[in-house]
Amino acid sequence: MKYPLLLAALAGTLALSACERTVVAPPAAVVTVPGPAGPAGATGAAGTDGAKGATGAGVGIPGPTGATGATGATGSTGYEGATGATGATGDTGRTGRTGATGDTVVIVPAPAR
Repeated sequence: MKYPLLLAALAGTLALSACERTVVAPPAAVVTVPGPAGPAGATGAAGTDGAKGATGAGVGIPGPTGATGATGATGSTGYEGATGATGATGDTGRTGRTGATGDTVVIVPAPAR
């Protein structure tokens, strides 16, 4: 899109530059020379003063500070629960008797077939 538009603009410029141009001389301007200056006019009347604008609001005075609130009462300490009873110590069991020594078993592997 960029190149066809550029090519059309270039072709239009070449086509217009090939046309014959006729130079038209503008007509000579008429110069008017002013005459001598006349006497100065009378001085005008003085203007009136403009109306004064309204005064803006002043700085506000802050109101008094409120009183500080009273400190709340301290809450009471909660009830401490009773300590539970200690359980009795159980009896120690009897010592077991020593076991008998057993026989030694030897396993012989089966012959390979």
